[in-house]
Amino acid sequence: MDNEAYLQEKQEQLKTVLSPYQKELNRGQKFADFLKQCVNCASRDDFLRLDELLNSKMAKTLVEEEALAECEPLLDSLREDAREKVERYRLEFVEALVRRGEEAGLDIEIDFPRFSILKGIDGEIAFADRSTTINKKVMKSIDPRRIVAALGRLKKQLYDKPFDPRKYVESLFATYAKMCKNDNTPMGADIPILDFYLEYVIASQSKVFFSNMEKGKFRGYSLEQFSVDVWRCFESNCTATSKGMNFRLTPGRNYSLWLLDSTGEKKQIGFISFQESE
Repeated sequence: MDNEAYLQEKQEQLKTVLSPYQKELNRGQKFADFLKQCVNCASRDDFLRLDELLNSKMAKTLVEEEALAECEPLLDSLREDAREKVERYRLEFVEALVRRGEEAGLDIEIDFPRFSILKGIDGEIAFADRSTTINKKVMKSIDPRRIVAALGRLKKQLYDKPFDPRKYVESLFATYAKMCKNDNTPMGADIPILDFYLEYVIASQSKVFFSNMEKGKFRGYSLEQFSVDVWRCFESNCTATSKGMNFRLTPGRNYSLWLLDSTGEKKQIGFISFQESE
């Protein structure tokens, strides 16, 4: 055996001997880091983060270690204290959020940690992360004032501008009819909702945009707005054109969009069609 092969063999043998010790060392380091996090949270009275830590799988695994068994009563005491503080804070937070909402003219429905104000506008509170998610957009704050301000802006954007459901349905049908004609598709057939959404947005652009496609000249139409506008047609019982063509949304999984359906629930919609009213 040459020298290089000899050294390689011994190296592998040493790694085999070292491996279980390294694993145990890493395991111990994880426990130490976890306890340090608990100590730091307790020193800052960060009961939100401490509550999350003490209810984690790591906390349960730690007290099962014979060498760390004495930690169990200490962690139990801290866990109970943190739980009480979190519950008290939650109640105060909900009251503050509702009050701020009322002051802003918003009727906030809360099923903690989730909340909503109107169909298509909802969110969730993550106390431990100090964050609030509203329509999938994360805000690094759990301040009721900031949450209500964000909800107000979204309501203004999605609901407060003039909306004529009859005119809107006619615009949907115009796009649908054009696509049927261009693709030689019979009226009443299902059209993929993704294709329809793209075509509808293109149809809403001005002639100026097509002559000079600068970003500033593009008329955006968010999926949020599309979903809310369709819902407002359902809500007003206005889903048919002046010629009696009624639009229908069909569920689908592939190449679908999450839209509000006729019940106000978000569903994966795969197709849209216009059918003659019965």
